Amino acid sequence: MDIAELFRIFIRRWWLIALPPLLAAIIAAPQFISGLNGASGGFTAQLRYSAAQKLSLPERDGDYTDIWQASEYTVDALTDWVRSASFRAEIAAQFADEDASLAGLGIAADNARALGLIYFSHSDGDALQDIVDSAQIVLATRSQHYFPQFGGESALVTILEDATVAAAPTPLSTRLAPLMQLGIALLLGLALACIAEYIDPKIYHQDDLRRMGVSLLGSIPAD
Repeated sequence: MDIAELFRIFIRRWWLIALPPLLAAIIAAPQFISGLNGASGGFTAQLRYSAAQKLSLPERDGDYTDIWQASEYTVDALTDWVRSASFRAEIAAQFADEDASLAGLGIAADNARALGLIYFSHSDGDALQDIVDSAQIVLATRSQHYFPQFGGESALVTILEDATVAAAPTPLSTRLAPLMQLGIALLLGLALACIAEYIDPKIYHQDDLRRMGVSLLGSIPAD
């Protein structure tokens, strides 16, 4: 089957090829328009903090390397705690409404030496702001219940930058989904055209006779 024959098939069966993409376009139109209007993929916030253990140190000369190292260890410990279920439970306990649900809340944490980072994500911007505020309270007042090394006192936590809730961009997979659907629908339309041509017994072109092994003596123009 050469290119010319394929072209003739596509011309004859164009409606079969066009039908699946047309249906896919109708289905995907709301999603595509939503993406053009900047539909959010939820909301995110980032909390930056530093922390140290409360220490009673005499005045001394020299550097304070050991104090900086202790601060790094403290932030390391808090980072691991933030990733745990107990930190999420402490946030939930801050809400007066006991039925308040944190379903859909994403929490991730990392740290660079003595600087801690907490990443929040949620589908509701207002709810996320309340969650971030509660997380700051938990971070500053509840760590002593999980780290006996702190001697019964919460770690000293300093918020370096107020967390700002911002709309997250629509995920790339969501933005590309309509195009992928159209591409799959086009392939389906091409497959339908080929199947229809295969099962159709009609002869449309002299090449069809040659392919059947029939000798062609001549042809009469359509006009």
